[in-house]
Amino acid sequence: QVQLVESGGGSVQAGGSLRLSCTASTYTINTILMGWFRRAPGKGREGVAAIYRTNTSYADSVKGRFTISQDLAKSTVHLLMNSLEPEDTAVYYCATGPPVWPDGGRWLRADQYNFWGQGTQVTVSS
Repeated sequence: QVQLVESGGGSVQAGGSLRLSCTASTYTINTILMGWFRRAPGKGREGVAAIYRTNTSYADSVKGRFTISQDLAKSTVHLLMNSLEPEDTAVYYCATGPPVWPDGGRWLRADQYNFWGQGTQVTVSS
C-alpha cells in the first residue's frame, strides 16, 4: 500500500507557473513508475507526465511546458508547470505504477497505475 499526498495547486493567470508535489509513503519512488494525470471539467482523465528512474515522458499537450522530476531524499515527485493555459485547468492527480517502464505509450493509461492521490486543483484564468 502506497499513500500519496499532492500539494501545490492553486489559481494563476495564463502564462504563469505552478509546481505540484506528490509525496509518497514509500522510500523507493525511483524504482516504480510514477505519473501525473488530470481531469478537466466534463472530460475524462488524461495522462500528463510520467517518470521511472531516468525515463520521462509527456503528453503532447504539455511537452515543452511541463517538467516532471524526483526528489529522492523527500520521496517526492514534482510537476513544474510553466506557460500555463486556461486549458490546463483541472484536478491533478499523482499515481504509482509497477517497477517497470511501460512499452509504447502505455504510461498514459490510468489502468497502468494502482495507487492514487486525492488530487489538487489547478485553475488558470485568461
